[in-house]
Amino acid sequence: MKQLLLASGNRGKLRELSLALQDFGFELQLQPKDAAYEVAETGSTFVENAIIKARHASQISGLPTLADDSGLIVPALKGEPGVYSARYDGEQASDSDNSTLLIKNMRNIDDRRAYFYCCLVMMQHADDPAPVIAEGRWYGEISQQSQGDGGFGYDPVFYLPDLNCSAAELPAAEKLRLSHRGQAVQQLKSRLQPKV
Repeated sequence: MKQLLLASGNRGKLRELSLALQDFGFELQLQPKDAAYEVAETGSTFVENAIIKARHASQISGLPTLADDSGLIVPALKGEPGVYSARYDGEQASDSDNSTLLIKNMRNIDDRRAYFYCCLVMMQHADDPAPVIAEGRWYGEISQQSQGDGGFGYDPVFYLPDLNCSAAELPAAEKLRLSHRGQAVQQLKSRLQPKV
C-alpha cells in the first residue's frame, strides 16, 4: 500500500476517501494534530485552497498528499456558504451551528436549490508542478429542518428530491457513489490510472 497523507484533520472526510480509494492501493492517513500543519486558506476558490493545503502538508511531511476543499453552494444566497462552509457561523462553529444558520438565512427564500462542490488535489511532492486536480458536484435542495444522523457537515439539511431523503439518511456506500466527493474521487482515479 502506498502512503498518502490527507491534508485534513476531518475524520468524516478520511472515512469517505479511505473507502473510495481502498481498491486503488492507497493507505490514507490524517495529517498529525500539530500546529505546523495548520495553514490559512487564503484562496477565493476551492481549487486555490486545496492547492494551498496539499502543498503545505506535503512540504512538512515529505509524503505524497491529497487535499480536499469542498463546501455547499446556495445560488439564492449568492454562493454562500461557499469556501466558508466549515466556518459559516464562525471559526469555532459546529456542523449543527452552520446548518442552523443556513436554515435561518433561507427562511424567506423560495429557491432552495443548492449543490455540494468538491475539489481534490493530489501532489506527489511539495514542488509538484503538475498536481492532479479533480472535481465533483452534487445537486439537491436545502430542507426546512435537519433530518437523519449519518454523514457530516450539511448532510442533514441537504435534501435529495429524487430520493426523498437527506444526504444524512443515505447508507455510506450509496452516498459515496452519488456525492460530490465520490464523483471527484472517480475523476481522480481516472486521471491517475496511467501513472499507476
